Amino acid sequence: MSELPPDHNADDQPDPLTAFDEIIAEETDRDPDLAVIEAGSRTLRTQGGPPDADIPARPADPEVDKALREVETELATRWGETKLEPSVSRIAALMDVLGEPQRSYPSIHITGTNGKTSTARMIEALLGAFELRTGRYTSPHVQSITERISLDGAPIAPERFIETYQDIKPYVEMVDAAQEYRLSFFEVLTGMAYAAFADAPVDVGVVEVGMGGSWDATNVIDGDVAVVTPIDLDHTDRLGSTHAEIATEKAGIIKQGATVIMAQQPVDAAQVLLKKAVEVDATVAREGLEFGVVERQVAVGGQLVTLRGLGGEYPEVYLPLHGAHQAHNAAVALAAVEAFFGVGAQRADALDLDTVRKAFAAVASPGRLEVVRRSPTVVLDAAHNPAGARAAAEAIGEAFQFSRLVGVVGASGDKNVRGLLEAFEPVFAEVVITQNSSHRAMDADELAGIAVEVFGEERVQVEPRLPDALEAAITLAEEEGEFAGGGVLVTGSVITVGEARLLLGRG
Repeated sequence: MSELPPDHNADDQPDPLTAFDEIIAEETDRDPDLAVIEAGSRTLRTQGGPPDADIPARPADPEVDKALREVETELATRWGETKLEPSVSRIAALMDVLGEPQRSYPSIHITGTNGKTSTARMIEALLGAFELRTGRYTSPHVQSITERISLDGAPIAPERFIETYQDIKPYVEMVDAAQEYRLSFFEVLTGMAYAAFADAPVDVGVVEVGMGGSWDATNVIDGDVAVVTPIDLDHTDRLGSTHAEIATEKAGIIKQGATVIMAQQPVDAAQVLLKKAVEVDATVAREGLEFGVVERQVAVGGQLVTLRGLGGEYPEVYLPLHGAHQAHNAAVALAAVEAFFGVGAQRADALDLDTVRKAFAAVASPGRLEVVRRSPTVVLDAAHNPAGARAAAEAIGEAFQFSRLVGVVGASGDKNVRGLLEAFEPVFAEVVITQNSSHRAMDADELAGIAVEVFGEERVQVEPRLPDALEAAITLAEEEGEFAGGGVLVTGSVITVGEARLLLGRG
């Protein structure tokens, strides 16, 4: 791994990974996992190029940074996002004492297994291009907790995040005292988002569910448009073991009289969703029938697509994201915004083509086939289940055509890691197994055991520390030679991608 720009003399410089360890050792009063991540951002910053403004860094003002850390610490005392009590009673109680802020603006509600965040970002970009004030709530975050709540297309300012938390904190404590269980981390953040949107105020909320739909904390809104991205098997211990069972949970966001924008689905999932729509007199638009992708071509930095929307065709739309799955996400996002504006119902004309093109051209989705370094190229993708891995594997082959691709994989213990590794096996020449800092992370040795069964022992290397794993993978990719086209894909978890992004200087 090249730690320094080529015009520096490496012999005169301290070893960055030694500095990395020294900084961690000094961080005695901080959360050790956070210390690891931030130490990496300071010692390896030269590797990744300019920072990406879409992902906020820590606040520059020490006082603001301290206050934000205090909020993060308080939130961390609550149930994490993987510990659930399937009910909306607590979040409904919070909304009640806050005066129902989520009802002060219309919303587009998004569920599904894969593609939710990218679709939400596209919807947000389109609405913003048509001069609407937007509030977007997505999860999990890649690097900063403030990413989860966006206003007008940008992450909420740390000062405003802190202020929103302090504003609702007395009401949160009031609900905590009255309920059997305290509000969870995700429920408090959801309340913060809805309150921040009302305070802004926004013209429309774009809200991604955390998990499922029926009992998800976000499901106290009445989404005028319900979006269902592709459903696959994930969180099967909580949502069900079949597509139909999972679709039953996700169908819970479809409200009376809403418009449902439905991506291509497994047949049994589609049947469940359509039945729910009939029950609540919702109107349905299906990808492949009422809207879809007409044509797509690989382009520099992304792809050129022609989309068929509810109001007609939108030719030659540049999308700066890679992969067929992102083109399908774009079709879903476009149909959702058309439905929000009444296209296909109250009006027959299409949206302004130039505005649509401008919006899509400005879309970014950090951690989704995102290039963070060149020579060799390092790509980040937050695929964490087999369906996401298959989409990423297909897209990276189409967009990059590496002569040799090395994987860096760190996964969560509650995921189908075998299925994920099997999806990547055809495209990875070698794989470096690692472990992120989350308590949910699968042990590197355990993950390596599965990887050996999938790839064979000679193609698997184990580096439990992520900085070492990146170093090893880049070294392997560089063995191809400067002009041979070796690359690295970091994947397996949003947390792994976020930590790698910091280590490589993005954010």
